[in-house]
Amino acid sequence: MNLLKTLQTAQKENKKLIAVLVDPDKVSLADVETICYRINNAPVDYMLLGGSTVCENQTEMIAREIQKHITKPVILFPGNYTHLTNYADALLFLNLISGDNPEYLIHQQVKAVPFLSKSTLEIIPTGYLLIDGGTESSTLKVSKTKPICQQNIEHIVNTSIAGQYMGQKILYLEAGSGASTPVAKDVVNAVYNSLNIPIIVGGGIRTLKKIKEIHKAGATLVVIGTAFELNDIF
Repeated sequence: MNLLKTLQTAQKENKKLIAVLVDPDKVSLADVETICYRINNAPVDYMLLGGSTVCENQTEMIAREIQKHITKPVILFPGNYTHLTNYADALLFLNLISGDNPEYLIHQQVKAVPFLSKSTLEIIPTGYLLIDGGTESSTLKVSKTKPICQQNIEHIVNTSIAGQYMGQKILYLEAGSGASTPVAKDVVNAVYNSLNIPIIVGGGIRTLKKIKEIHKAGATLVVIGTAFELNDIF
C-alpha cells in the first residue's frame, strides 16, 4: 500500500476518506475480532492504531492479533517510539509542530530510527497540530504542550504552512480524543486554502453530519474514535 500516494490522489480528486482510531490501551485481545469485524463492515477506509499512554508492547500484541482479522489497511498513530510495530501497513511519523517540547519535535523521532531503519512500514512525515477542543486530552498531558486556540486561525494557518515548508507530507489537525469541540470547519477550510498537502482531522467528531461538514471544509481524511466505540455513528 502506498498510503501517501492514495491520500494525495484523493486530495486532488476531492475523494473523501474515513478512518477509525483504535487505542491499544483500551482494548483486550478478546475484543479485537469484534472490533475488526465492525470496521471491516463499516463505510470506512482505514484503521488508525495508537494512543498517547499505551503500555510498552501493548501495541505489538494488539496489532499482531488485528492482522488476523482486519481486511482494511492499518496505519500506526503512535504516541511514543516504543509503540512501533511492523504489524501495520504505514506509519504517521508525527512531528508535534504546534508545541515547543523538543521531545516531540525531534527526540522521539531520533529514538525511533533504530526500529524504522529496519522496518517494512511506509513512513509518512506528518505535521501534527493540537487544537483546543475544550478538554484536556491525554495527548496534552503527555506532550506537556498547549493547544492552539481555535479562534487564532492565523496562527494555525501559519503553523500549518511552516510544517509544509519543513517537508511534512500530511497535516493532521487534532482536537483530542473525546473533545467537546471538534476542529471548526472555518479552521479546516482556512488551512485547506493555504496548503497543497492532504489534511487529516480528528477529535470530537461524533456524527455523520459533522464528518461531512469537515470533509466539505477541506479534510481528505476524517478520524473518528469515541463515537465508533459507543456505536453512535454507523
